[in-house]
Amino acid sequence: MHSSKNIIGSRGKELEGKKVALCICGSVAAVKSPELARELMRHGAEVMPVMSHAAKDMIRPDLMHWATGNPVITTLTGDVEHLMLCGREKGTVDLVIVAPATASTIGKLASGIDDTPMATILTTALGSGIPIIVAPAMHLSISDNPIVRENIRRLKTLGVEFVEPVASEGKAKMASIEEIAGLVMRMLYKKDLEGMKVLVTAGATREHIDDIRFISNPSSGKMGIEIAREAYLRGADTLLVCGHVDAEVPHYIRRVYAESTEEMMRAVMANLRRSNIVVLAAAPSDFAPARRSGKISSRAMLRLTLHPLPKISDNIKKVKKSVKLVLFKAESRVGEQKLKKIALQKLKKSRADMIVANDVGKKGMGFGSEYNEVLVIKPDGSARKIKGKKSEIAKCIFDSLLS
Repeated sequence: MHSSKNIIGSRGKELEGKKVALCICGSVAAVKSPELARELMRHGAEVMPVMSHAAKDMIRPDLMHWATGNPVITTLTGDVEHLMLCGREKGTVDLVIVAPATASTIGKLASGIDDTPMATILTTALGSGIPIIVAPAMHLSISDNPIVRENIRRLKTLGVEFVEPVASEGKAKMASIEEIAGLVMRMLYKKDLEGMKVLVTAGATREHIDDIRFISNPSSGKMGIEIAREAYLRGADTLLVCGHVDAEVPHYIRRVYAESTEEMMRAVMANLRRSNIVVLAAAPSDFAPARRSGKISSRAMLRLTLHPLPKISDNIKKVKKSVKLVLFKAESRVGEQKLKKIALQKLKKSRADMIVANDVGKKGMGFGSEYNEVLVIKPDGSARKIKGKKSEIAKCIFDSLLS
C-alpha cells in the first residue's frame, strides 16, 4: 500500500468504502487540490486524481500521485479510463468532484462536449448517473458572463451540485476545502434525516453583571457542533443556535448566535414550529443577575442577587407536541445510578424522547474535551452507555433516536 494512504480514516469514517474521482482544471486554485484530496482521505475515501492538460502547468501530476497514492489520469488509453472510473461496470467511483472547475470545463459538460480526457470522463459520469460536484474558480468577469451562468443553471437542472465560489478581489474564488468536503460527505452519507429540519443548541450563554463582566460556564459547544454536523451530513436542513463556543463551527452549518439564555430561548421558539427534531445540547445559564449599565468600579463592594431563568426544555413540547426532543443533562461527581435517576426525572418532566446524561466531573470528559462518556436514556428507562469521541457519540445519538 502506498504510504500516503496511511491517513485514510484518520478523522472519521463518513466516506469509508467510497471512491471519489477528483478532476482538476487549469486554475490557480489547483494548488488546493492536494489538500482537498487528503481531507477526503482522512474521512475514509479512496481518491482517484484526474488532471487536465492545463492543470499540469499549475501543479505536477507527481504531487497528486503522492497526495492520493493513486496514479494520475491525464490521458485516455486502451484501458478506457473513462469507463473504468465512470462507466456502468462494477468498481466505478461513487462521486466525481471538479475542483477547481473552469468556465471551459463547465461549458463542455453542459454542452455534452468530450474533446479532452477530462471532458470525456465527466460526460461519461453524467450519462451513468454518477453524482457530480462542481467547485468553480474564475475571474468575476468570466463568472458573470450570461452564457457561463446559463451553463451552470442548465447543469443544476440536470442534478449537478455546485459549491458556490466566494467573490473576493475581483475573482470568484473556489469554496473552502471544508465546505467542499462537507458536501461530498453529505451526498455519500446515510440519508435517514433527508427532508427533515433539525434544530440544535450548543455552547454556553452569558449573563451580564455590567457592560464588561458576565457569569457563564465552561461549555465549549463541541458536542452540539458535532451533533449539528452529523444532522447535516445525514441530509437534514440543520440550524445551530449557539452561545459562546470554543470550537470552530463548519461553514456549511447555518447558525444563529444567542448571547444570553433568554436570547437562546427566543431563537429556539422562533424556529420550533418548522423543526422535526430539537436537540438541546447547549449549557444555558440557570441564573442571571440584574444587569447594571456601564462598568462597576473594581474598588466597590459587589453583592449579586441571582434570579432563576426559564428552562428552554420545559417549553418545547408545550408549543409543539409532535417534535422529537433530545435533552442533555450534566451532573458532576455523582454515581451512574444517581445520574440516570436525575436524568430520567428531567426527561419525564419535559416529555422528551431521549436524554443524554454525563458526569462532567470525570477527568478528560465533557466540557472542553474532544471525548465524552454518556448515558443515552429513553422514556422506558433503558440506557446505553457510550464512551468515545464526541463525533462518534453524535452518530450514536441519532442512531438511537431513529431506531
